[in-house]
Amino acid sequence: MSEVTKIRTDHLEALESGKYNVFSAPIYIRGFVRSYAGALKLNVAEMVAELYVELGQSSKFKENPRLMPKSKGIMDVLMLQLSKINWTVALPLLILALLLLVAVFSYRFYKHSQTVDPLKSLGPGLYQRAPPGETLPVPVSTNR
Repeated sequence: MSEVTKIRTDHLEALESGKYNVFSAPIYIRGFVRSYAGALKLNVAEMVAELYVELGQSSKFKENPRLMPKSKGIMDVLMLQLSKINWTVALPLLILALLLLVAVFSYRFYKHSQTVDPLKSLGPGLYQRAPPGETLPVPVSTNR
């Protein structure tokens, strides 16, 4: 029967004896019972119904195992929301918004630089202001 159903012999023996703790999840048990009942030409729906009753009495297989842990962190929530986004629409809109933002800041920087007096930031020059009525001093040459 193992060759016909492609189910290992130890799993077939566990199914026949009702030792379901050998299996890691109830999905394997249900699949094996369907295959085994079909190979034996039994009523598959009836066998699966009986299996649900038997598994309901077991604490391990009473309900299907969780695929994800119960507690969700902020990254789980964020990644779930990001996976829902249609990126073929959102990515061009995001790029357009970014380009618009860069253009606005560039324009504001350009306008601000036009209003600033460039001579105010030069600092003191080579010549100092002479008192009123005097002539400007001649720079002293450092090459003698």
